[in-house]
Amino acid sequence: MTGTYEMETPKGDNNGPQSTELNIERLSIESISRRKDSQIEGDNRELTRLGKIPVLKRNFAFMSMVGFTCTVMNTWEGELLLFTQSFSNGGSAGSIYGYIIVWLGTLCVFASMGELASMAPTSGGQYHWVFMLAPKSSRKFMSYLIGWLTVIGWQAAVASLGFLSAQLIQGLAVMGNPNYDPLAWQRTLLLWASIAFAVCVNTVISTALPKVEGLVLIVHVLGFFAILVPLVYLSPHNSTEEVFTVFLNEGGWQTQGLSFMLGMIGAVFNFLGADGAVHMSEEIQNAAVIVPRAMVFTVLLNGAMGFGMLIAVLFCIVDIDAALASPTGFPFMAIFEQGVRSERGAQTMASILVILMLCGTVSVLASASRMTWSFARDRGLPGWFYLSKVNPKTSIPVLSIALTTVISCLLALINIGSSVAFNDIVSLTINGMYTSYLIGNSLLLWRRLTGGIRPYNRENTGLTNVSHEQLSWGPTQIPEPLGSIVNAFGCAYLLVMVFFSFWPTLINPTAETMNMSSVMVGGTIILSLIYYAIWARKVYTGPVIEIS
Repeated sequence: MTGTYEMETPKGDNNGPQSTELNIERLSIESISRRKDSQIEGDNRELTRLGKIPVLKRNFAFMSMVGFTCTVMNTWEGELLLFTQSFSNGGSAGSIYGYIIVWLGTLCVFASMGELASMAPTSGGQYHWVFMLAPKSSRKFMSYLIGWLTVIGWQAAVASLGFLSAQLIQGLAVMGNPNYDPLAWQRTLLLWASIAFAVCVNTVISTALPKVEGLVLIVHVLGFFAILVPLVYLSPHNSTEEVFTVFLNEGGWQTQGLSFMLGMIGAVFNFLGADGAVHMSEEIQNAAVIVPRAMVFTVLLNGAMGFGMLIAVLFCIVDIDAALASPTGFPFMAIFEQGVRSERGAQTMASILVILMLCGTVSVLASASRMTWSFARDRGLPGWFYLSKVNPKTSIPVLSIALTTVISCLLALINIGSSVAFNDIVSLTINGMYTSYLIGNSLLLWRRLTGGIRPYNRENTGLTNVSHEQLSWGPTQIPEPLGSIVNAFGCAYLLVMVFFSFWPTLINPTAETMNMSSVMVGGTIILSLIYYAIWARKVYTGPVIEIS
């Protein structure tokens, strides 16, 4: 034994530091793994307390979820894509000041929604919160209606991003070949291809989605600078007076103020989607804390980049008339080409947007399918028994993803008949989502002003029981009176934006330029009411208590 010990001692001495480092590293990994498992267990207990059985895998953390919500929102990209709407009704100055108002309003909205997500971090989001907060006599019906509006808003968002991706690809083709004639059926096929790409990522490599979103976040930030730097450096610059004081009223409205309000709707669309984190709540570690932080951080980060891109473009416009008349359909492509004085350079810059819009479609499809799955789980949709199924191997709602895909592909057929009609699908995204935000945040304001929510403690979060009778704050709460001020401002902002989202952009619209989103929303509500009267009122009782 002694001989053996003497032979092993030198070996141990030589490898001692390395062995110690390996042991420390192993213990560190084990400690992190234990903390992660403990956190997931806590999250699952929280979900169980809300009456839900945990069935999805919690693979997302803070940075991967920030990447997810940033690509859903795609704010700086959207400022380029929807440049015409804000500029035509507002001009340079209106675009800037309208953007600031929308940015501030959106920050207040999602700060309040973060409080709700902290109270009840479930994939249902808005309709679940409405059921929690609404008076007992009306909460069932209100929750049902908000569930439908949220579902249809997210379904429209998937088709919208696919449509924008297809338009971008055709615009790039026109830039490279002026003789190319972009046809509607080709755009539809490209839309289907973008949706197919999103489905592939969400199903075939679903387990890698958090890592993919982390990578996309890097591309999102680096892509911003890859466009901003050459554009600002190489372009001639307009004067400060031109950028900050010139207003336009191309819609022909009676007052500049009315035109300004309508121009803000473009910026509103560019700030949609931070609640995608909410609908992924059951796949996020420490969701009660991470979801609110991810939403607010996304609004701040994307808002800053969007504002920077907007200012840069307004300063770098060389010939605005030529840009607005660009055969690509996107003024920003002409602005790029005018600024860098290189067709290839402009195409490369625009290609970055194509990549990011395709990545955004991946994230939007994930959020839309989770929202659909959650509402089906609570029996709010036709075919809920099948749509609420989760694949046992991958832990993803495959049938809900399939339904979202089918709906998007069917909506794409509208584009063959009229691309203008398809724009109403884009408007439906704003109408559906903003209405769901408004109702949920208004009920939260009512509850906080009437003292209907208990203070937070670790053992008593969100709902004190699964019957939704008593409420308490979650770990994320804005201190009073700031919380009420933020909540009230967010509700006022939402009310104004919902009102103007139904207006056309021109004072005398034709059948083609008329905003038909009111018809779309009305049709959705009528359809949901018919289903409610025939069947849903018998089976939908609000968020189903799966476990007590």
